[in-house]
Amino acid sequence: QVQLVESGGGSVQAGGSLRLSCAASGDIDDRNSYMGWFRQAPGKEREGVASIYRLFGRTYYADSVQGRFTISQDNAKNTVYLQMNSLKPEDSAMYYCATTRPGYAGPSLSASGYSYWGQGTQVTVSS
Repeated sequence: QVQLVESGGGSVQAGGSLRLSCAASGDIDDRNSYMGWFRQAPGKEREGVASIYRLFGRTYYADSVQGRFTISQDNAKNTVYLQMNSLKPEDSAMYYCATTRPGYAGPSLSASGYSYWGQGTQVTVSS
């Protein structure tokens, strides 16, 4: 089992920045897995925002956040971050951290591939 706890959400004006954190604990020693950030706005499907392949640190981004968001990891702390810059009102959503099981080889931003999820943290961007 893996436990994920997100933090860092909040309210910000358009153009501002936030940094989300996801602290992982439990059965996470095998780094042959992905950790990702997803978001879901009311009435919309959950979408993949960014992910990182833990073993090599390779990153993946949705087109909508490319160049504005950065995912990173601190292996010593078992924590993944999402730095969000130049925020837009359409970035407003509940943001979730998730991780795949070791050995997952599917799409890096597909929610169906992720097995463990945090409770989410709300991000609200006002215009």
